[in-house]
Amino acid sequence: MIAAAAALVLTLSACVTAPEPVHPPDAFMARLQALCGQRFEGRVVSTDEADADFRGQRLVMHVRDCAPDEVGIPFAVGEDRSRRWVVTRTGAGLRLKHDHRDPQGEVHGYHMYGGDTAGPGTAARQEFPVDAESIAQFRAGGAEVSTTNVWAMEVHPGRMFAYELRRPSGRFFRVEFDLTRPVAD
Repeated sequence: MIAAAAALVLTLSACVTAPEPVHPPDAFMARLQALCGQRFEGRVVSTDEADADFRGQRLVMHVRDCAPDEVGIPFAVGEDRSRRWVVTRTGAGLRLKHDHRDPQGEVHGYHMYGGDTAGPGTAARQEFPVDAESIAQFRAGGAEVSTTNVWAMEVHPGRMFAYELRRPSGRFFRVEFDLTRPVAD
């Protein structure tokens, strides 16, 4: 009887297939979309003096504008609501763009700059090296220093969302948002 039960278990276990591994960009997008409709307050955790103005402001992200292949995330710095991150699914991975507009919705300054993921990343972290279009925009505007930008986003469900900018020259900016406490506005 025991031998028959063991044989049955062995036979049935051969029929069970392991779940397909989730493609990291898809898992990352699912984590972002799980936050849709919510706002979170954040704080600058990097120490660069260039970010002193941000440290003194209320920082709020609002995950909204959610579609199956795109998530728009307005990022308010105090009363300045000109920033919006746009994460889009591409054929090879994900794209991050920075949408900057004035209060009337008109494009101002650098606009729709960013980059595509160069590798699969993880479900928790995606990195976006600057793309050629953005490099051309930065050069045309005299922002040569931005031509080596690498942006990253992290989503740790129930804990933290992070946005960061890093340059090989040592520039590092990082904001972390508390996902345990959504805010009303």
